[in-house]
Amino acid sequence: MRVTSKGQVTVPKYIRDRADMPPGTDVEFVWDNGRVVLVRRDPPPEGETPGERMVRALREAGQRAAHNDLTADEILEMTRGPFDDVDAR
Repeated sequence: MRVTSKGQVTVPKYIRDRADMPPGTDVEFVWDNGRVVLVRRDPPPEGETPGERMVRALREAGQRAAHNDLTADEILEMTRGPFDDVDAR
């Protein structure tokens, strides 16, 4: 399997089936002791508003930062995306 120029990968069907990952499943990549691991995320709680979802995501990012020594810039990139399309003035 290869990463595309857009940073995408295809999870093989036998893995999706075994991991119970139907279309629309939320996943994340986690750095684990020198390896990248694909982890299925639990669905958001029923009735969660977009604002509540953002707060939960920021709290989870903060927890990962505490365990993985992420920098503030890395946390911001996780929430906003990369800055590679911004002019370096």
